[in-house]
Amino acid sequence: MILFPAVDVLDNKAVRLLYGKRDMVTVYGEPVETALKWQQTGAEYLHIVDLNGAFDDSDVNKKTLIDLVKKVSVPVQLGGGVKTFDKIKYYLEEVGASRVIVGTACVSSPDLMDKACAKYGSKIACGIDAKDGFVAIKGWVEKSRLTPLQVALDMKARGADTVIYTDIDRDGALCGVNLKSTVALSEQSGMNIIASGGMAALDDVKAVRDSGIYGAILGRSIYTGAINLTEALSLCK
Repeated sequence: MILFPAVDVLDNKAVRLLYGKRDMVTVYGEPVETALKWQQTGAEYLHIVDLNGAFDDSDVNKKTLIDLVKKVSVPVQLGGGVKTFDKIKYYLEEVGASRVIVGTACVSSPDLMDKACAKYGSKIACGIDAKDGFVAIKGWVEKSRLTPLQVALDMKARGADTVIYTDIDRDGALCGVNLKSTVALSEQSGMNIIASGGMAALDDVKAVRDSGIYGAILGRSIYTGAINLTEALSLCK
């Protein structure tokens, strides 16, 4: 199982949000330094989110994101406000991300997903964020009428093979991962599912690993020390 340490960038700072809410933020330092720290700890892949891009399409973090991707030597999956083909192309071909995460567009822009998946294939990851059983979009502030499985199967049909599945009610809360829903999505969709939201202890890492899930994102837990990243990485090798 691949572990993805997360670096969420808001106003050029590395932060963690609680339940995805902008006003419930904790600042943890400088993004590039943070990314290098997780790489030096042993991470083999990083998960980077441009929160300003997700919330209001701002490019205030542009230079920071470029510096981050250029200075680390491990692959990076990058998302946050990715709503156009030009943005996908820019992140992959100019910034140098290994994979781009597309969220809202998976629901609102099927033609964009057709084009992106046709050209970039496995370099496109679908961000499926669930609240009360339905997919949330537009920075998690609007709830669609689609279930995570419906969106996943639609994206699979368009050529995507990877989903980052977040339970919003657990994100940043250190209350344990929603393993049941994550495993169900993996089994029913047949896609590579990356679990996100609520990872609170090494037992969560073990449980996700033993369930056969493709990957998991570690956020607040490694910033607070609730999970030791070195130990977690060791469990997954």
